[in-house]
Amino acid sequence: MLRLLPDLLRLLERLAGDAGLPRGVRVRLWLLLAYLAVPIDLIPDFIPVIGYADDAIIVALALRSVARRAGPQALHRHRPGSPAGLAAVLGAAGIRP
Repeated sequence: MLRLLPDLLRLLERLAGDAGLPRGVRVRLWLLLAYLAVPIDLIPDFIPVIGYADDAIIVALALRSVARRAGPQALHRHRPGSPAGLAAVLGAAGIRP
């Protein structure tokens, strides 16, 4: 998943900037990007394994929410990188590719 991080961040940024998506979805995505940028986490990152797990869980929940609200085609439309990378991101979010 760490190799997918740059593509995932670009996907989130592109989705957040898409005026065609509902406003609530875009606000949720901008809040997610802000959460990821701020060094304060629910569980500090220096704690092995679970320190990064909270970030991954929050990203997965946000992507699942976006897919439910805006449709998985929005994720496909804005995907950077390879189709296999998007399939891995969607799988981590619990969304069927």
